[in-house]
Amino acid sequence: MAALKESPVRQGVSLEELLKGITYRALAGNTGSAEPIRMVTSDSREALPGSLFVAVRGYCADGHRFICSAIKRGSIAVICEELPSETSSSCLYILVSDTRKALAEAARMYYGKASDRLRIIGVTGTNGKTTTAKLITAMLNANGISTGYIGTNLCSIGDQEIVLERTTPEADVLHALFSKMLDAGCKAAVMEVSSHALMLHRVYGIRFHAAVFTNLTMEHLDFHISMPEYALAKQQLFDQLSSDGFGVFNIDDPYASQMAERLDYEKQYCCTLHNGARRAMTCSRYFQADIIEGNIASSSVVLHFPDALINMKVQLPGMFNVMNVLEAAAVGAGFGLRPEAICGALSGVSAVDGRMERVGDSTTGWSAIVDYAHTPDALFKALDALRTLKPEGSRLIVVFGCGGNRDKGKRSEMGRIASETADEVILTSDNPRDEKPETILDDIERGIIKGHCTRIIDRTEAVRSALSMLKEGDILLVAGKGHEKYQEIAGRKYFFSDQELIQQYIQQHCSGYPEKESV
Repeated sequence: MAALKESPVRQGVSLEELLKGITYRALAGNTGSAEPIRMVTSDSREALPGSLFVAVRGYCADGHRFICSAIKRGSIAVICEELPSETSSSCLYILVSDTRKALAEAARMYYGKASDRLRIIGVTGTNGKTTTAKLITAMLNANGISTGYIGTNLCSIGDQEIVLERTTPEADVLHALFSKMLDAGCKAAVMEVSSHALMLHRVYGIRFHAAVFTNLTMEHLDFHISMPEYALAKQQLFDQLSSDGFGVFNIDDPYASQMAERLDYEKQYCCTLHNGARRAMTCSRYFQADIIEGNIASSSVVLHFPDALINMKVQLPGMFNVMNVLEAAAVGAGFGLRPEAICGALSGVSAVDGRMERVGDSTTGWSAIVDYAHTPDALFKALDALRTLKPEGSRLIVVFGCGGNRDKGKRSEMGRIASETADEVILTSDNPRDEKPETILDDIERGIIKGHCTRIIDRTEAVRSALSMLKEGDILLVAGKGHEKYQEIAGRKYFFSDQELIQQYIQQHCSGYPEKESV
């Protein structure tokens, strides 16, 4: 698996051509330069001869402080909001009102407007983005539409996987990935679009062929301050639809009507698991799922398309995963795929890393599930789904914590949900970062209102303790980290995998251990 650590160096784009796509206020310095731009970057440490450096104002550092450093490394042009106190006669200074927007504009031009030549699908919401985006990607690829994926720490282009630092990368990296997709023959790209990315203009200027809203619940309130502000950030995605684009909405979520309010009627595709929700929004096309039966591995459903009814098996547990499949199906319909082809492709998806992933069943008959649930709503939905699927008389045990240096308001609520829904609760460390783990657990425990609760700060010990409690029919949910393969403690990242820990325990303590299975 490769890492995209640098902005790829291309043959070069003339400054004249680049400036056609940038909204600038003035030019200063070497305005007569004919040297081509060979890189666009917002990181002065990456700058090479021929670079265009964009001085972005960040939360920890202001890129304007590093203009001189970028020039010393070979930058021949700089995009900035104000001129530095000392300027270089050999450098062109491009003055703009917002360097974040200008970074997106410059990257789009530098990479040959690659984003304009792909049908881009954006998926936004608090929970379900990764599963929904990967379902859409698999469905389109299975139906002959070569599609790349950009999401939680990963970009996939065919068989190539590229490690990413963010769910939605910075604009220069993002457009570099679009260019790679085009070079690989892709016709479409599916990407998770975070609220941070929308607020910080990482996707500025991109026209989306489709935009999907999964849901909106308490999350990132350390960044957005309030739920109304959080909702407004998400809504921006639907303002960026192309003229022939469409929006897909989970209308079982109360925020769906806000997300769709600025879209024309014919662009609204609505998804529901409840007939009554149809009265809440009037859409041009409705998609509904009826759940016939379900177990810990799958659900049998009937999907209602505007012009067809299809019986299919969703190889993922829980109602929320049925909604994820339904939203993916709506995107497929918007792409003109036949309902039978859509369901055939989606029924073949049986694993999304760290999302309700069944790591293994011991010979004693219990199950261990790893899920990324790290918000109150996600934790409730995961626990509620497993509770309805577990055998009568068995127990549901949960191990979870909360991340440090993040929204503290959700901690006690997650404690309340866990104690009301699970039979046994073990509180442990997630990614404590710069906070004391004891303080985080104190905050969670304030919401515990009933049931058994144990505190074990060391996550390895906590998971092993939970595994040792399991009896036939019991289900263990290890929540919070999902796909992550590290723990962040006091500024350092250490390797850690919930899945590997569970596998090791089963190999050591249970005979007849089967192969890892995901659901």
